Amino acid sequence: MWDDFEENWDDDENQEDEHSDLSLPPLLKKANDIVRLTFALVGSLDEARRALYGNLMLSDAKVIPFLFQEAESSTDYLFKMEHAVLMKVHARKLHAMTYQLAGEGTHAEEHLQLLRDAIKELKFLFAAWVNNFDSSQKKDDGWGLFLS
Repeated sequence: MWDDFEENWDDDENQEDEHSDLSLPPLLKKANDIVRLTFALVGSLDEARRALYGNLMLSDAKVIPFLFQEAESSTDYLFKMEHAVLMKVHARKLHAMTYQLAGEGTHAEEHLQLLRDAIKELKFLFAAWVNNFDSSQKKDDGWGLFLS
C-alpha cells in the first residue's frame, strides 16, 4: 500500500502548479498547505506508524479543502454550516494527531509545530469565512440544526 508513496508524491495530482494557487481563496490555499505538510509528515513515518496513522492523517487533511469547495458551491446556510463543522472536526483530529506523534517521538517538535501552526492559521481564516455566511439563506432540511 505504501510502497508507491514516494512515487505518488511527485504525481501531478499531489503537486500543484505554484501559479494555480494565486487565484485560490486564502482558506483553500491554507487547506492545501496542510495537505502538503501532512504528506511530508506521513512520508517520514516508519512503516508501522505509517500503517497506523497515515491513512487517518491523510484522510483528515485531504477532506478539508474538499469540504470547503463543496460549501462554497452552495448559497444554503445549513449546507455551508454542516460542511464548516466537518472541516473543524477534521482539522482538530489532525491537530490532535500531532500530539500523538510527539508523544511517540516520531518527529522533531519543529516539524509537528509547522502543521500545528498551519492549522492555527486555517482556524483564523475559517472563523472569518464562517462569519460571512448569510443566515437568511436557509432551507429547512428537517434536522433542526442551525435554524435559530
